This record gives sequence, structure tokens and C-alpha cells, in this order.
Amino acid sequence: MAVYTDITETDLKAFLAEYEAGELLSYKGIAEGVENSNFLLHTSTGPLILTLYEKRVEKNDLPFFLGLMQHLADRGLSCPLPLPRKDGALLGELSGRPAALISFLEGMWLRKPEAKHCREVGKALAQMHVAGEGFALKRPNALSLEGWKTLWARSKDRADEVEKGLEDEIGGEIAFLSQNWPKNLPDGVIHADLFPDNVFFLNDDLSGLIDFYFACNDFLVYDLSICINAWCFEKDGAYNITKGMAMIEGYQSVRPLSQAEAAALPILSRGSALRFFLTRLYDWLTTPEGALVVKKDPLEYLKKLRFHRQVASAAEYGLRA
Repeated sequence: MAVYTDITETDLKAFLAEYEAGELLSYKGIAEGVENSNFLLHTSTGPLILTLYEKRVEKNDLPFFLGLMQHLADRGLSCPLPLPRKDGALLGELSGRPAALISFLEGMWLRKPEAKHCREVGKALAQMHVAGEGFALKRPNALSLEGWKTLWARSKDRADEVEKGLEDEIGGEIAFLSQNWPKNLPDGVIHADLFPDNVFFLNDDLSGLIDFYFACNDFLVYDLSICINAWCFEKDGAYNITKGMAMIEGYQSVRPLSQAEAAALPILSRGSALRFFLTRLYDWLTTPEGALVVKKDPLEYLKKLRFHRQVASAAEYGLRA
């Protein structure tokens, strides 16, 4: 459950008075997500999302996140839009936390996505990359090579508690990726966390993308590798090439990959698998028992990482020549 900070009705009504948001009718916590506290508000003007930004989100990054949503929405991408306060600011404060009101996006995330959904996700990801062009603010990817080394330094001494031999294996993987990470690929704004719970569908139609709080500047095809990891593996850990082919075809229908991007896809997929393994491992080892957060199994991404080590070319992910 992702409600770290409680709010009172009195404080919430005072917060809403700074917006043209109508009268508060009801509110409840949203039991998904891991970074922030989220609430669904019902007001006399319609439903809204209230987000309280917790300590893991840097306040200095919030203008990037909120400004990006505005930029993408202005360019036709379906995503939540931050609501301005009466003074024009996009950010307020509630219960001692920076807070924002966000428009409500209709739809549900899919528990069992199929190839047709993967195609739509690939297409929407490429549309986001194109729409992101010209966004003036920059934010480096804090969860790339240097960030992985920092996370690993905090976890490696206990890694073998999760699986014997893990300390040596992951240490070697980080060394390999540091030596072989691509350079000079097309870059821009990426979502960096486009998992199924961050994509909404109405029936089989994609209705929008949400949760841009890991968005940053990095290689565009790295974002595609994250989606391949998040969408194209089955519960038993097997890679589904039909889903991968659909994902890549959907992406290329909007933004074709260069030869260099296609060649880099296997190593980028290793890197994105390692990124989510390391954040899950750190949380697995450090989240106290009884916390209102469901810890995610890092071994899921260890299996994906091992799969990617065996991949020789992007054709094995479903990229057609």
C-alpha cells in the first residue's frame, strides 16, 4: 500500500481552497505505487488525484516531472495533467509534504497483457519520445551506471542472503556493463518506469500513461528495453517473443530504430534488468517488516538478467530485419 503520510479532512479542505477544484465530497488512499502517497478525491467538479511527494522524491525534481506532464499533454499525449493553484503554482504543501493535484485519467491497468496490448504500449512509448522533443528542462538518469554502483555498494555485503554467489555475479555484471555501455545513441526524455501498472486501458484501447516520477534524460532505446523487461516475460520467467515482436513493431511504427540502437538493445536490456534487480534488492534488504509496502522479489529480475546475457542480437527479442 502506498500511503506513507496520513491527511486530515480539515487540512485537505484547506489545501483544496487554493485550487478551483470544487467542494470535497470524499477521499481515499490508493493502495498502489511505491514512491509517493496517493489519494483519489471526489469533488463537485469530478475526480482528481492528490499526490504527496515523499522523501525518496527530490523536491528540486518536481518542476521537471510536473512540467513534463504539461509539455506532453500540450503535444497530444494522453497523460495526467497537474492542476494549477489559484496563484498559478503547480505545487503546494499538505501534511508537511510537497503536494500536487493531478487530473484523473480513465482506465485500468492490465493484469494479463497480450501481444496486442504490447503493440499499443510500444506505439505510445515512441509517441511520448517524439512529444518530449523540445522540453527545456533536463534531469540526468540517477539510476544508470553510477547509481547502480551506489545501490550495489549498499547491498552487496548481504546479497548472498538472497542467493548464494550473488555478490560475485552482480559485481562482475556491473564491471562488464561499465566497460561496454553504449555511447552516442539518440537520447531525449524517457519515462524510465513504464510497467503495466503505469499504462491505462479502456477495454483494449490504451487510454494513457501515468507516473512520470522516474522520468529523465537518457537513450531513447533504453526506455524500450525497460518495456521489454516489464511486458514481454511470462510469470514463469520465459520470454514471449510474440509480445516482444509486437512491442518493437508498435514502437517502430512511430519512431524507427537506427542500426546502432538495434545493435545496443541486448546490452541495454541487461542494464535495465540490472537496474530493477538492484532497486528491488535494496528494498528487499532494507524495508522493515510491517511497513505498508509490498516488497517486490528481486530474483524475478535476476532471471531476466541471466536471459539477456545469452542474447546475441535484437532479432531474438522479435526485431524484424
